[in-house]
Amino acid sequence: MNLPTKITVARLVLTVFIIILLCVPFSSLGIVFPKFDINGVVVELQYILSGVLFIIASLTDFLDGYLARKNNQVTDTGKMLDAICDKALVNPILIILAANGFVPVIVPVVYVFRDIIVDAIKMEAASKGRVVAAIKSGKYKTAFMMVGISLVFFYNIPFEYIGIRVDLCLVYLACILSVISAYQYFMLNKELIFGKK
Repeated sequence: MNLPTKITVARLVLTVFIIILLCVPFSSLGIVFPKFDINGVVVELQYILSGVLFIIASLTDFLDGYLARKNNQVTDTGKMLDAICDKALVNPILIILAANGFVPVIVPVVYVFRDIIVDAIKMEAASKGRVVAAIKSGKYKTAFMMVGISLVFFYNIPFEYIGIRVDLCLVYLACILSVISAYQYFMLNKELIFGKK
């Protein structure tokens, strides 16, 4: 296992810790996370810690790809793990944030549904010996979503103080880009999907 792949796996481990932080009923275990009032915005330590881990995990998404390309260590296994870890990082956390009222429910619905469609296209391509390359809109939606989720974890600070919901704007923009990228994936591979040569 090369270094980029190890970094990818580390992202998955960090994701598990984030999910534990957000889902385990710590209060029933006698553990209470403190809350802080930061200039009128009440923040919970539980979400701040999750946000820190999420930012670190998000940075590994860019680092592993950079190192793999720089050191000529791009592998099929690495590509597969990277795609899995990206979805494992974003999708469950979006669902949790929606369940806790931090983002609208439609966000994870659109995002997960898009992933199902794109994955189906990629699997169909793989079954016919073709590789579906990543497209720019897909990369942009991932970047916007990761920044947006990071801001959600940090209660949209500092933008909350001027009344601009930058966090949700980025999350919505990522959703729009996810739909656009799904359409582009379909158009680029429609002949393959319908069996035309």
